[in-house]
Amino acid sequence: MIYKVLIPMGFLAVVAACAEVSMPEPSEGARLYNENCAQCHGASGGGNGPWADSFDQPPSDLTGLSVDGEFPRARVLSVIDGYDRTGLPGHEMPEFGLLLRGDTVPVDVGDGVLTPTPRPLAALLTYLESIQD
Repeated sequence: MIYKVLIPMGFLAVVAACAEVSMPEPSEGARLYNENCAQCHGASGGGNGPWADSFDQPPSDLTGLSVDGEFPRARVLSVIDGYDRTGLPGHEMPEFGLLLRGDTVPVDVGDGVLTPTPRPLAALLTYLESIQD
């Protein structure tokens, strides 16, 4: 009998905790982008930052990541945190996984499953999604 009461209460606590956590706004990610990415990718994300000419391969244009109107959230997160660099030209991009730690927020990376993601990483993702052409 006690299980019938505790299980729903535990479920409600989890739901309530998730409801209080919201995705960061693009402005939060813009600050991180300017601190960590703009030197190479440029202020507007076009791949033309002040350091761009110093690389063998130019930095990616981050304004054209969407394919057929779909932003590849899982792929972008994997590249930023250093998990997957498959197909990227050069090896100049640092891994930001260790820099992007903190409280987590639930992020749907495209499969309908909410994945706990460090808030700074989610903020950067939200910003990059907002600058797509």
